Amino acid sequence: MLRTIRKENPELVRTLIELRVAAKKNDAPVWGAVAERLARARHPRSPINVAHLERLTKPNETVVVAGKVLAEGRLTKPLVVGAFDYSSAARAKIQSAGGQALSLPELLESHPNGTGVRLLG
Repeated sequence: MLRTIRKENPELVRTLIELRVAAKKNDAPVWGAVAERLARARHPRSPINVAHLERLTKPNETVVVAGKVLAEGRLTKPLVVGAFDYSSAARAKIQSAGGQALSLPELLESHPNGTGVRLLG
């Protein structure tokens, strides 16, 4: 059964569809969980700060954030982070620590089965 997407942001709608299709096609529940969190109203989605990434992850880990990554705090380890949006300072901090700041479609393309991807937030 298809769920109606009631969002006005065309990029968000396109990302939701890609995530839901990938979840079914690859039997990857992580992408379905990310889609469900992105489909919620905006106020329940809390942004994740770089300090949270530092505290909650291990070096060279791949994580996905269903929302926005902000630049509060510092990051000292390389991570592969996939998120719907980044502040420019957060993207710079992730890259300066030796990591990658990817959009959700880019992360979905590099990890279609969702293996090794951890959901934060």
